[in-house]
Amino acid sequence: MPYIRIEITREGVTQEQKKQLIAGATELMVRVLDKDPATTFVVIDEVDLDNWGVGGRPVVEWRREQAAARDG
Repeated sequence: MPYIRIEITREGVTQEQKKQLIAGATELMVRVLDKDPATTFVVIDEVDLDNWGVGGRPVVEWRREQAAARDG
């Protein structure tokens, strides 16, 4: 009974996108591990940007730095 947890930032992900994530993650378990889709659970957690960090910094700050380096 697989349990898949997907964590994403809360940035306007649509119901259709979530539906696609659930279907895609389930299909991956079926294809790779021959799991039964009827007993495969997928949970999507949306995390506020204030609670997400990368590279030791808040994600908003990190993204700003990445954009400046790319455009710079």
